[in-house]
Amino acid sequence: MEIPGEVLAAVGEDAVWSNEHEGLSGDVWRAGSSYVKRAGVDERDRLRWLGEHFEVPEIKAFANDWLVLADVGAPSLAAADPVLAGTVMGTVLRSLHALPVASCPFDARIPVVLDKARRNVEAGLVDPEDFDDDNRGVTPAELLERLIATAPEDEDLVVAHGDFCPPNVLLRPDGSTVLIDVSRLGVSDRHRDIALVHRELGEEAVDAFTRAYGLNPRPEMLSWYRLLDEFF
Repeated sequence: MEIPGEVLAAVGEDAVWSNEHEGLSGDVWRAGSSYVKRAGVDERDRLRWLGEHFEVPEIKAFANDWLVLADVGAPSLAAADPVLAGTVMGTVLRSLHALPVASCPFDARIPVVLDKARRNVEAGLVDPEDFDDDNRGVTPAELLERLIATAPEDEDLVVAHGDFCPPNVLLRPDGSTVLIDVSRLGVSDRHRDIALVHRELGEEAVDAFTRAYGLNPRPEMLSWYRLLDEFF
């Protein structure tokens, strides 16, 4: 791979590169005191916007879809006590969803995400081997038909993270949090985030999340947004 000079300068010429690190894989590397991602402008622009409201990693460099982020120096909630993880995620998500929808320039409403899901299927980017157990044996095209046919008619719009799961919430010892992996952030139904929380956390942690978030979700919306996530 040809790595842009701006990226190499930001991480340091002597930095050791590795893709073996907590919760990350694929086109994400640890390089010295930085993380390097093949992320594109979607994540760069969303980090800049969200950084006005929440703590996010500092952007050290961006060139040719290579994004260099400073190491925050905090662990994610992936290995935290389940009740603590649920409580923190509920508190953070309640604050995120309280941001004014009109202030967010990124659109992730149903027509937009359905179009992205279709394009991902057409481009061969949806792997049926990664489907949840209840969707195994179905082709991406067949699952897309189901997704479109069962799309909700209304949306309870908020500023949604889009990939809200324990590895994407970092927790400092002082209790402050940092949000990462925000390339899907945008105006969407609140259940897009809540569905992933329910999928990722056990029952006890989900109960803690619900108490902190303050809303009992609609089961049919959780099911649809879990189905949507199969395409991303």
